[in-house]
Amino acid sequence: MPQTQRAKAARDATQESRLAAGVRAVLQWPRVLGAQGVAMVSGAVIVAVAVAVTGYFLSRTDTKPKPPDTRARHYEDVDVCLLTGKDGITAGTTSAEVWQGMRDASRKTHARVSHVPVTDEQSAAHARPYLDGLLQRSCDVVLVTGKPEVTAATQTAPQHQKVDFVLVGDAGTDATSAKNITVARVGDGLRAEVAEVVEREVEARG
Repeated sequence: MPQTQRAKAARDATQESRLAAGVRAVLQWPRVLGAQGVAMVSGAVIVAVAVAVTGYFLSRTDTKPKPPDTRARHYEDVDVCLLTGKDGITAGTTSAEVWQGMRDASRKTHARVSHVPVTDEQSAAHARPYLDGLLQRSCDVVLVTGKPEVTAATQTAPQHQKVDFVLVGDAGTDATSAKNITVARVGDGLRAEVAEVVEREVEARG
């Protein structure tokens, strides 16, 4: 055999020997590591794969801020409050009709509306603390229903010229003489009248 062929055969034999040794090492690897070692390596591989997959999906996530919810209602910084008798805004009452008019105005002007009933004793003296509570809450427009409540508001309004009062019902001559008092008569069209008055007062403050 020529010398070059013998050299080539020797190199091939050496490579085959190394390959066989590598295969034997791989086959013996589980026995060398033991069950615990195999489990640790396998766990590390699983964690690495999980991290890679998570990173991939996170990189594809849209990080742009979401647009504001157009359904969320924006209110103007004007509070319109209703003071009622003990029945509150029970359906069929004058207060309920006034409340509907306030809500109609709120939908147009975005003013905040709320209502508070005077519970227990129905008198002007008992109603006054409830009215004072609305004024302390910074109500800009105060609507009042019920005879005792209207009487209390008529007496209180002159001391709060920055607040507009809308008195529903027969308020007497003292009420009509005050600049910050509007009187709305009970009857047909009360809801529309209340809505119109509230809209006007809110827009005047805008």
